[in-house]
Amino acid sequence: MNNTAVIDHIVAWMKDYVGQSHTKGFVVGVSGGIDSALTSTLAAKTGLPTLCLEMPIHQPSSQVTRAREHIAQLEAKYPNVSSIETDLTPVFEQFIASLPAVDNEDDRFLSLANARARLRMTTLYYFAGLHNYIVAGTGNKVEDFGVGFYTKYGDGGVDISPIADLMKTEVFSLTKTLGVIEAIQVAKPTDGLWDDDRSDEDQIGATYPELEWAMEYLEAEQTEASLSEREEEVLAIYTRLNRANQHKMNPIPVCEIPTALKA
Repeated sequence: MNNTAVIDHIVAWMKDYVGQSHTKGFVVGVSGGIDSALTSTLAAKTGLPTLCLEMPIHQPSSQVTRAREHIAQLEAKYPNVSSIETDLTPVFEQFIASLPAVDNEDDRFLSLANARARLRMTTLYYFAGLHNYIVAGTGNKVEDFGVGFYTKYGDGGVDISPIADLMKTEVFSLTKTLGVIEAIQVAKPTDGLWDDDRSDEDQIGATYPELEWAMEYLEAEQTEASLSEREEEVLAIYTRLNRANQHKMNPIPVCEIPTALKA
């Protein structure tokens, strides 16, 4: 992949979209992870106003530190970049306190994790509305169109998806070309939706290179019979998640009313 050409292409595409949409710039949620680091850097390179939002909710200190260091690097290099840190932990705790009790607390852990992402989405759009900016998404190809590893109406609620045609390994490659801080480049990928520091691999059961292999293998409709035991396992993980998350990746179903019934 020609990294420089790809970077230039995405930057031009983002800049052109803002012009066509009659908006002024970008809002990007910066988590301390590789995807948001790439998206925010690409937005910064457009020269258009770019607001980086850091929105911790019980985040591990390592994630907060990486996010702050990345934003500081962008602000030092690009005069069009500004930032706001909004601690959403008190809001999240108040939200939890307002909910009714459940019999088994384990049942609501995933719902609360997704609520974090949706609270951040609401915050991004609040600031986007204030400034007439658009929300730039941070999802990559294997997450958005492979296994659906994102929150519907959370980090999936965006205006544009600049890096959604890039595999995770390609994201890492571009951030290296762009000189993103080393701490982000070597950090294990995590969605940052839990109180602990569990990684994406911990949750999915496969690495991103493995998932990319499965995605490309199935798209090529290969029928090789000599797969290893691990390859069979990865294919099963990928297929299960892809099927389970089609509701995220497909358009919202619309109940079409027959004309005769509306006459």
